[in-house]
Amino acid sequence: MSFRARVHAICKPLPGAEKSDPWGGGHDAWKVGGKMFACIGATLPGVSVKTADVETASMLIDAGVGIKAPYFHRSWINLPESTETPELSHRICTSYDIVRAGLTKKAQAALPAREEA
Repeated sequence: MSFRARVHAICKPLPGAEKSDPWGGGHDAWKVGGKMFACIGATLPGVSVKTADVETASMLIDAGVGIKAPYFHRSWINLPESTETPELSHRICTSYDIVRAGLTKKAQAALPAREEA
């Protein structure tokens, strides 16, 4: 299974998750409530995800989990394509949960509940 297919398989079942290509050229931007939680670039390998804060991103980068996500805020990291599926799923779902929690209460209420794995 390709890396994009693995990311797609993790993101698609998340409640309210939608994929778009906002910049054209083959980006996969996964959003919930119109806010991005995962992005695969057109040329850079890997997937960029949001972390809880800059400190968490820095710790994950120092631990070798990922690298700084180019073009994103410092609270985002880019996970390499070699990331094992359990870790990839954990990081994507954590990003989704962070972004979803930041939505308005009305937007959150409009989304189905998320089943915890």
